[in-house]
Amino acid sequence: MRSVKSLLLWGFASFSSTAAALAFPPLFHETREAEASSSIAKRADEKTPKYFVEAGRNIELGHYDNRYFETKVSYEEHRLVLRDLIRSYLFHMNSYGVETWIAHGTLLGWWWNGQIMPWDYDLDVQVSNNTLQWIGDNLNRTEHSWNYTETATGKFISKRYLLDINPHHVDIDRSDGRNIIDGRWIDMQNGMYVDITGLREREADRPGVWSCKNKHRYNSQDLWPMRITEFEGVKARVPFNFNKILVEEYDTKSLVTESWAGHRWDHDNKIWIQETEEEAKQRQLGAVDRHLAEAAANPQTEESQDAA
Repeated sequence: MRSVKSLLLWGFASFSSTAAALAFPPLFHETREAEASSSIAKRADEKTPKYFVEAGRNIELGHYDNRYFETKVSYEEHRLVLRDLIRSYLFHMNSYGVETWIAHGTLLGWWWNGQIMPWDYDLDVQVSNNTLQWIGDNLNRTEHSWNYTETATGKFISKRYLLDINPHHVDIDRSDGRNIIDGRWIDMQNGMYVDITGLREREADRPGVWSCKNKHRYNSQDLWPMRITEFEGVKARVPFNFNKILVEEYDTKSLVTESWAGHRWDHDNKIWIQETEEEAKQRQLGAVDRHLAEAAANPQTEESQDAA
């Protein structure tokens, strides 16, 4: 398994002429005045209908688009479903010359080993607001095929995905929070999806600060120029200052913690593997032993505790 260092091609990205047209961030004053005025007008008295409706409100069902959901994808299958989702999305966006980059937990998975973390049930990507507008104008509601032959079984796989852009993507703020997701790349077989979020310079007094409706903020120099790398075996982009972005969102522990959500990091194979019940039990006992040892090495008298 490749390390992050071998995955990442350091330096400036070289884009095709089509991609270059979408690669550079627009100036704040280019933001459409009509977008701002329409966003303000909508906030008057009525609640904006939610565009993307999930299959349920709990964590599991919240990762499925209700239009295509029939039954939950099993743990054993979900990573393959997500792998095909992100591969197909990145491949098709690359073919259109669209600058998009992986974000949030998906970016964290890339940092560890260039793969989706096995406990994740969704994927996150970002684009600039101008790129999002272009996608909405040219690709909205289009269906895309993804065909391949499984190496292990020789089985031919054929899937279809819907690229769906929320008509409320032009809204400047989050309003009532119903439409903070700007677009989705949806598996039409089961409803699982990639969340697409647009970043823009929303605050006139903070030029160079890009944010989404969910209030994640990034400085221009932390995003651009994008770095070219691989994710799940497909060409991908990550923000220039990815380490800073990950630490600000997840803390430094996310880059060193080797046990999480019932999984542990396998140093030999550079992958996350699911713990057995016995492994989880032994890890918990080990944590208790370490805590007791630390307490014994640093005893506190009642007087010192009272003084503190």
